[in-house]
Amino acid sequence: MRRIVACLFVLFAASAVQAQDRRPSHCIAIAEAPGIQYLHKASFAAPVPEFSVRIRYIDHSMFLIRTQGGLNAVTDFNGFIGDAPLIPDVVTMNHAHSSHWTAFPDPAIPHVLPGWGETAAGVDHYVDLGEMLVRNVSTDIRRGFGDVEENGNSIFVFEVEGLCIGHLGHLHHEPNDEQYAALGRLDIVMAAVDGGLTLDHVSMTRILNRLKSSMVIPMHWFGRSTLESFLIGMADNFAISRPGTSSIDVSLRTLPDVPTVVVLEPAYLSSSE
Repeated sequence: MRRIVACLFVLFAASAVQAQDRRPSHCIAIAEAPGIQYLHKASFAAPVPEFSVRIRYIDHSMFLIRTQGGLNAVTDFNGFIGDAPLIPDVVTMNHAHSSHWTAFPDPAIPHVLPGWGETAAGVDHYVDLGEMLVRNVSTDIRRGFGDVEENGNSIFVFEVEGLCIGHLGHLHHEPNDEQYAALGRLDIVMAAVDGGLTLDHVSMTRILNRLKSSMVIPMHWFGRSTLESFLIGMADNFAISRPGTSSIDVSLRTLPDVPTVVVLEPAYLSSSE
């Protein structure tokens, strides 16, 4: 009898702990604008919480990805991120258009990673910075009158705090099975949603549905009407969140429970932050 009582006590205690740790339902937050409320808004310069990564939308297709230890990566770096005195530890670039790269990166930047190579073989990056691993998967880009530059673009993947964050760059075609396999599971993906210069919305939506990322951050949207058109196409399978900020902190624990498009507002880095 004592053994039965003891077992019941253990089960009850375990249930109580589980109840205390259970994440509250987000059904209401998902259903009500402006969206999910558990994404943490943050200035880029504030300390990054433990086990988290900060993502700041700077402009166009440039994002700052910042670790708790202070590592800074900037995607599709074109040479200007604002007036903040920040030298990134690593920058990635793609050369489909001049707004995605610079021929004159600051020589103080330790790691400058072009997404293209000198030949059609492309380029292969695998940079281990301790807190952050940066790697790439090459894709093709269109050139001129229907010409194709093989492996002229890169999808860059940032592995940090257990998260896989993918930046699709100036993607011009749907990845093939080999490229999808090389990417692996992306928890967070930045996707160009201009609807034409990169990919049409139907194709991009098909890619994002296949990636099954927990979070999609639109970029390269050229105006609100283009953005809204993309969001309408995504609404069948993704929740839509508009936190109204340029920066969010994300961890494995705070990833959305349902696939979610998170709309960040672009803002250059400011010395006043």
